[in-house]
Amino acid sequence: MQISKDMLIGELIQMHELIAPMLMRAGMHCLGCPSAQGESLEEACMVHGIDCDALVSGINEVLANV
Repeated sequence: MQISKDMLIGELIQMHELIAPMLMRAGMHCLGCPSAQGESLEEACMVHGIDCDALVSGINEVLANV
């Protein structure tokens, strides 16, 4: 299982229970917001000033080991 930066936040948090906590730790505290559900990970990273490529890489690394 792998994620990409063009995936929607709503999709990501349904993929695996570890993804939401990882996004929260990265600084995305609005995962439950209705508008966040339809936002891509890349868009959310831009809004929050997060390096999207590093976040995607980190999440994929964790998912590869579960």
